[in-house]
Amino acid sequence: MKEVIVVGAVIQDEKKRVLCALRSPSMSLPNYWEFPGGKVEKGEGYPEALIREIQEELACDVIVKEKITEVTYDYENIRVHLHTYLCRIKKGTPVAKEHAQLEWVALEKLMNLTWAPADIPTLHIITER
Repeated sequence: MKEVIVVGAVIQDEKKRVLCALRSPSMSLPNYWEFPGGKVEKGEGYPEALIREIQEELACDVIVKEKITEVTYDYENIRVHLHTYLCRIKKGTPVAKEHAQLEWVALEKLMNLTWAPADIPTLHIITER
């Protein structure tokens, strides 16, 4: 089974809302919500990968704060090692360059969305804080 290491950003605004990204129909797991982020490249640290991925996907800069958790999830053809971090926007306004949609969602409403399975443990942590 192929394995990948990925990072995800739990980006909160001043109202404690979280930026959620809807996977586009052309992506794997289409129409599932996720925390934005992506694959860690060889030799890259997790925070650095997250900063790069957010610049590429959302065209903005983030500050990576504390690590929330790490999750290993087995999808049908791939094992994902996901490392999630609490982040905030440093500069810019997020733009959906790859995703179908971006939405700021209040913590208490996050569970109303249909999430990619690997993101669910992070959801439980941030909604129970």
